[in-house]
Amino acid sequence: MGVKHGRDYEFILADLTNAVGRIQDSYLFFEMEPSEWEVLSDADRNEVLEALAEDLFFGLGTEPMIEVGSAIVIYDPEGHRINFLIGDAELTSVSLI
Repeated sequence: MGVKHGRDYEFILADLTNAVGRIQDSYLFFEMEPSEWEVLSDADRNEVLEALAEDLFFGLGTEPMIEVGSAIVIYDPEGHRINFLIGDAELTSVSLI
């Protein structure tokens, strides 16, 4: 189902892909080893990050918080945002409207 949004999905997906790319160990979401991640080309890494972004978008529609590596991704329906936190610090957020 995904989260409620007013922006075009393609723009949200691009922003989510960039946001998950800022998580140093985002590959852990797919249970990859660091050595597996390191040997991927930039294009392959981007494909993995985009797949993760899609999984998050749809997953946050049923689970309001999802762990991604060392980060926590939280859907804020009142603020129309998806927030990315590492510890108590906000890494970034993605606007849905």
